[in-house]
Amino acid sequence: MKTTHTLIAALAAFALAGCGKAPEPKPTDSSKDSVTEPSTAPTGSTESRKLNIFCWSEYIPQSVIDQFSKETGLAVSVENYASNEEMLAKLLAGGGSYDIIQPSEYVVGALVKEGLLRPLDPGSVPNLKNVDPKFLNMSFDPGNKFSVPFMAGTVGIVINTEVVPEEIKTFSDVFQDKYKGNIVVLDDAREIVSWGLLSMGVPVNDVSDENLAKVKPLLAKWLPLIKVYDSDSPKTALLNGDVAIGVVWGGEGAILLNENKKFKWVIPAEGTHLFIDSLAIPKTAKHPENAQAFMNFILRPDISKQISDAFPYLNPNLAARELLTPEQRANSASFPSDAELAKMQTFEDIGQQATKIDEIVTSLKVQ
Repeated sequence: MKTTHTLIAALAAFALAGCGKAPEPKPTDSSKDSVTEPSTAPTGSTESRKLNIFCWSEYIPQSVIDQFSKETGLAVSVENYASNEEMLAKLLAGGGSYDIIQPSEYVVGALVKEGLLRPLDPGSVPNLKNVDPKFLNMSFDPGNKFSVPFMAGTVGIVINTEVVPEEIKTFSDVFQDKYKGNIVVLDDAREIVSWGLLSMGVPVNDVSDENLAKVKPLLAKWLPLIKVYDSDSPKTALLNGDVAIGVVWGGEGAILLNENKKFKWVIPAEGTHLFIDSLAIPKTAKHPENAQAFMNFILRPDISKQISDAFPYLNPNLAARELLTPEQRANSASFPSDAELAKMQTFEDIGQQATKIDEIVTSLKVQ
């Protein structure tokens, strides 16, 4: 759903707790004829009847947590975070005993590289068959050995057409002097830099020192025009009428389109970021068997549909999409066209360049 300003340098120095191979949980049936079949907790397990989830805010409905707990008898604890950075900081500091986390694509890659994720047991998540193959076997986790796709989405432009009748097609169209003080954007340094790079025709992961030097003057013109930075709920400023233009997450855009026909959604002509958030198990997890049961539960079509009903991002679960209404599937902010998807790019781990990106944006925001 969301991205972070920096990856934490302490990754390489993090001391892993020892852990062996987790037992295989009992699978659940994911066929369309049995989508409402209750889940069962893993049998023959020596694990306690608990599951500790560390996840994005506004991403898993409480009703889904309650249903999993009711069907399995597991006591579920949920803690939220607002950025990958926050999640990593707590994970690496040992501040919590988390069984499930929701890292974005490039963070999965970094965690795998540093050996901080627990490999999944083969066959432990049979409902993975419901996921669109386009979201499987990706470069950050070949073979999905460590993660399963939870939700995907885009970053796009929302316009209140009652206030802004002009046509807006690109990021550069948004950041014009006439819209100063009327713009909300994601409070995310890497996202902001990626918009500038795309406007210059540079791939989002090509963050060399030379390209960062080129994009900085452009951002120096853009950032003073922004009124609100908000990665948690940027739609709020648009709904309240505080601003008329936003660069927001696709799920937020979908809610705005459903709320009022005055809002228009635009995928920037130069392309944008396609994020993929996954479920993964930290090496330090105390209940990995229960975590894999939760992964399988989340990928059940009826459960995945409930998540889309509440948070209308790009759902990679094909079986769940079949249960959505035609209106839901037609929402352009939730489900971009194939042509739009073809122009999107996923983020890769960029190492220490992430720190430089954060420094650039932070310095420009205070000017």
